[in-house]
Amino acid sequence: MAAAVDNPLPIVVLISGRGSNLQSIIDSVAAGELPVEIRAVISNRPDVPGLQHASQAGIPTRVIDNSHYPDRAAFDAALQAAIDDYRPELVVLAGFMRILTSAFVRHYRGRMLNIHPSLLPEFPGLNTHQRVLDAGREETGATIHFVTEEIDGGPPILQARVPVLAGDDADSLAARVLEQEHRMYPVVIRWYAEGRVQLDTEGRVRLDDVPLERPRLQDSGAGAPC
Repeated sequence: MAAAVDNPLPIVVLISGRGSNLQSIIDSVAAGELPVEIRAVISNRPDVPGLQHASQAGIPTRVIDNSHYPDRAAFDAALQAAIDDYRPELVVLAGFMRILTSAFVRHYRGRMLNIHPSLLPEFPGLNTHQRVLDAGREETGATIHFVTEEIDGGPPILQARVPVLAGDDADSLAARVLEQEHRMYPVVIRWYAEGRVQLDTEGRVRLDDVPLERPRLQDSGAGAPC
């Protein structure tokens, strides 16, 4: 059993589906590699596999079903209230498939992370892998960034590059990108928990108190950056 972490960072994870990135975070916590306490997992959809991952790990779960609200503002207000019940210091979007209102994003400025399956700023939004293939790109990847009001436009922290192989379809490409996502997210969450990464008042990422001119790069075949 992993040793207990003194003063773990309280976090809440938001999901919409299978929760594979959530599981990578859970596994890293269990291994003693990630100094956080997952206080809750919240989904906007009921009965998704990610909720089962959380329950099996003994993590409280809640569903704030967006279909029960008349508009995005009403849903975001309910979601914000649910998150704040757990008093997290960091909110982690792990496959959370909702566009968030500006008021919600501002409330969590500098303490909300997202992961996106492309090398942002290229290919923001949905259907990323098929769009990469349609564009004939030889390389893609994943990006972890702070969430801002621009969709998938917040300042990037860490990227991993993944080659596009001959014969790839959207599913095979997605699977290889996802392998890197699972390695990346615990790294950046650990940086945040250790006070190493932050969003400064000018909207820049600072890592070890040095502004990042470009995101750090995690080699897809090597260990995580330190």
